[in-house]
Amino acid sequence: MGFLADALDRVQPSATIAVTNKARELKAAGRDVIGLGAGEPDFDTPENIKQAAIAAINAGKTKYTAVDGIPELKEAIAAKFQRENGLTYAANQITVGTGGKQVLYNALVATLNPGDEVIIPTPYWVSYPDMVLMAGGEPVIVEADKATFKIRPEALDAAISSRTKWVIFNSPSNPSGAAYTEAELKAICAVLKKHPHVWVMTDDMYEHLVYDDFKFTTPAQVAPELYDRTLTVNGVSKAYSMTGWRIGYAGGPADLIKAMAKVQSQSTSNPCSISQWAAVEALNGSQDFIPKNNEVFKARRDLVVSMLNQAKGITCPTPEGAFYVFPSCAGTIGRTAPSGKVIANDEDFVTELLETEGVAVVHGSAFGLGPNFRISYATATEALEEACTRIQRFCGNLK
Repeated sequence: MGFLADALDRVQPSATIAVTNKARELKAAGRDVIGLGAGEPDFDTPENIKQAAIAAINAGKTKYTAVDGIPELKEAIAAKFQRENGLTYAANQITVGTGGKQVLYNALVATLNPGDEVIIPTPYWVSYPDMVLMAGGEPVIVEADKATFKIRPEALDAAISSRTKWVIFNSPSNPSGAAYTEAELKAICAVLKKHPHVWVMTDDMYEHLVYDDFKFTTPAQVAPELYDRTLTVNGVSKAYSMTGWRIGYAGGPADLIKAMAKVQSQSTSNPCSISQWAAVEALNGSQDFIPKNNEVFKARRDLVVSMLNQAKGITCPTPEGAFYVFPSCAGTIGRTAPSGKVIANDEDFVTELLETEGVAVVHGSAFGLGPNFRISYATATEALEEACTRIQRFCGNLK
């Protein structure tokens, strides 16, 4: 259609949203479908956070706010960065957006010129490359180690060019759940120290969702030399079960934060005032529910990993964090599904799995790495057990 912008030809719709919508359509049509596509905790938002939002409404805090966040929320974010990450940010170094996605996009729009490159390790969150493309940059995809889903320092070093502007770094990772140890992160940062023109955009959205005594660290924390060229992005969506509230935030150099606010002022303006007051309570209030939720997530992770590794042709490593597993379905390639279709790749695998067994997962090639698929285990344990039973049955019936 000639009326639409040519730039749209450079990007694809979100694969995770597409899978969720397909599962919803099949359910509406009466199919028994278990949707494991959405990256969204099934826990309710904690009561103290909901009450803070209600109190904000009753107090009339329903007007426009400062474009990139109320002072009280910036203060809470600064306290969080200091308390949990040992990072010091002033108010003019903090921005608040409508979810982490907007914060990332604002930074890209504010900094990228045509020809600028952004390094993105695989497997990556589906939106990273398309956001770079929409902002006028060029994604440079660097394949991570297939066993660990982590990028090797030498691979990162080889990918950096004179046109590299950003490296996007996500740990724990969506889609793999892989998380970098402090030693691994220091090795990555050692490479970045050698290239002073390269900035780091670190997506820490799953910071609190780590298991087995894993210790989370972030680049500006382990390599203070990178502080002045790091944007540390986070939000309340995952750990606080606040996906629909749409609050993300970041700390970074004041000039970058000011430029990002300029972008936001001409796009959405301020995030929802009520959600901002809820986020103040999320960050300042009790954190006791986080380890309790993590116990549930860990049990689900262990269940899913165990059951998937019992499925014929599937191998599933144990991730350190987030609420995803990213198993390989390489052992099913070339086999024939009950429909008669030969499975040629991971996209065929997930399509046939949905059609045959009513289990909706996302194909790994959407995240830049196949033949794998992503399962979100942020759903009821009973549903996960049933879904994994169906996956075992599906794999067992391949010829």
